[in-house]
Amino acid sequence: MTSNLELSFQNAAGKTVRFTLPDPKQDLTPENVQSAMDLILSKNVFSSTGGDLVKALGARIVVRDVIEVIPSA
Repeated sequence: MTSNLELSFQNAAGKTVRFTLPDPKQDLTPENVQSAMDLILSKNVFSSTGGDLVKALGARIVVRDVIEVIPSA
């Protein structure tokens, strides 16, 4: 089973930009994630084709479980 932390932001063009971070810490709190997203915005860490990130939209942990029926060669 794998998990990813997915952060969603709005850029200056009004489009949604997502960043996916693998293997997030198990003890993440909403406050930890909000603080990190606020820091990303305040420091203008990332840009996108639609311009700077202007707003934090949300975050989620996505869990994926893969079961191989026939192993690949």
